[in-house]
Amino acid sequence: MNDLIVNSSSPVLPGQWDEYADDKPREECGVFGMYSPQPIDLAWMTYLGIFSMQHRGQEAAGICVSDGERFHVEKDLGLVTQVFDERRLDSLRLANARVAIGHVRYSTTGSNLRFNAQPLTTRTNKGILGLVHNGNFVNAREVRDMMLMEGALFATTNDSEVMLNLIARESHMDLVEATAAAMQQLKGGYACVLMSRTQLIGFRDPNGVRPLVIGQRESENGNVGAYVLASEPCALFAVGARLIRDVLPGELVWIDRGGLHSLMVHPGTPTPCAFEWIYFARVDSVIDGVDSHAARLRMGAQLAREQPVEADIVVPVPDSGMVAAIGYARESGIPFDYGLYKNPYAGRTFIAPTQEARELKVKMKLSPTAAVAGKRVILVDDSIVRGTTSRQIVNLLREAGATEVHFRVCSPPIKHPCYYGIDTAARKELVASTHSIEEIRELIGADTLSFISEQGLRDAVDGPGLCLACFNGEYPAGTPLVNDLDKLALEV
Repeated sequence: MNDLIVNSSSPVLPGQWDEYADDKPREECGVFGMYSPQPIDLAWMTYLGIFSMQHRGQEAAGICVSDGERFHVEKDLGLVTQVFDERRLDSLRLANARVAIGHVRYSTTGSNLRFNAQPLTTRTNKGILGLVHNGNFVNAREVRDMMLMEGALFATTNDSEVMLNLIARESHMDLVEATAAAMQQLKGGYACVLMSRTQLIGFRDPNGVRPLVIGQRESENGNVGAYVLASEPCALFAVGARLIRDVLPGELVWIDRGGLHSLMVHPGTPTPCAFEWIYFARVDSVIDGVDSHAARLRMGAQLAREQPVEADIVVPVPDSGMVAAIGYARESGIPFDYGLYKNPYAGRTFIAPTQEARELKVKMKLSPTAAVAGKRVILVDDSIVRGTTSRQIVNLLREAGATEVHFRVCSPPIKHPCYYGIDTAARKELVASTHSIEEIRELIGADTLSFISEQGLRDAVDGPGLCLACFNGEYPAGTPLVNDLDKLALEV
């Protein structure tokens, strides 16, 4: 008999938000998949792949492996290194493994509970299927309600299961055809990797809002090398694969014994998320042909041209403002310096219960250096969401002797929520949606405050068209119904 095994015996504490992290756009998710024509340690490879994308989600992690007969799944709440000890990895090491998928999660639809962790799996007439998903389907509630009325069963409260059920219900189609049909019924920003016992499938929304890349390991002993699908190229390099290309917006690709195949399900209209280059993607990643390091340098330089100010040093907010601050310093001719030290051991460990405790936690994470004493400081960061941490950082610099603090931001003001897989907070909590730039400046206590312009951001990324919905409210992949605005909308 073909077995589906889910091991849930290891209790792991969930990653929890803190004041410093919660004043940023929250991570999306990272997806990974691998198909190997010959046996290799797919469990270890998948572990390396999702570990390299830990920055994309810290709430849960999971891996699913198949040898053509059995499915083994291990997943839980926590970081990759918390979830996967040697015992759990060994349980995934199937002797003749051919297909594997992995996931790191930050919840954007569905609460942070273990049953919402991915990969999601289900039995169908096509055999057992496993799915990992990055993004959000904006019509998930509508489609889910319709399927519930028809008798469908759901074991989770995240929108990824809606996609899996749509694929499973197309019993008269093969897996590729059923996946293409499901893509045509769901709207939003998404990148998914799906596995059966013998196939690996990847697909991306028509706007390419969420990223997905294809890679391949070098051939060994005359055999074709393993194919890899991942949210970012850094995951390819972690497993010794080279980047082949991005999955195109609206494209479905699948990998089996016959190699790599492609089907354009939707005509593509590329508008990838601007925050991939502002903040989310690792600095060594190239997405849709645009190098994130080079793009951030250009953002800083553009900001220096648009919003110059007399100052003595340029200081980044670590780590998110680092590369842009270098670009600002180079363009302005003002020296770059490390005015803030980030404690690398202060992780997401507890929820501070009082305002005083939250302020102390920021001080535990960040502390000013002597470089700012007596200096006019240009402070560069990627974004301002609520403004609470920005205010505390400005205060830290003033307490350390900075005579002026000029805040420069490498994204336009965030005024609207994201419905495509980033938890940017409710609109009423976005400081720029209810305050002018001058009011925000007063709230954070800076001498001046300036944001990059939308056109400046477009010029800096210098690639495909961009989704700027969180800045201007123009949603290229559609918007949900009013009652779908909450990430807990499927908690029924």
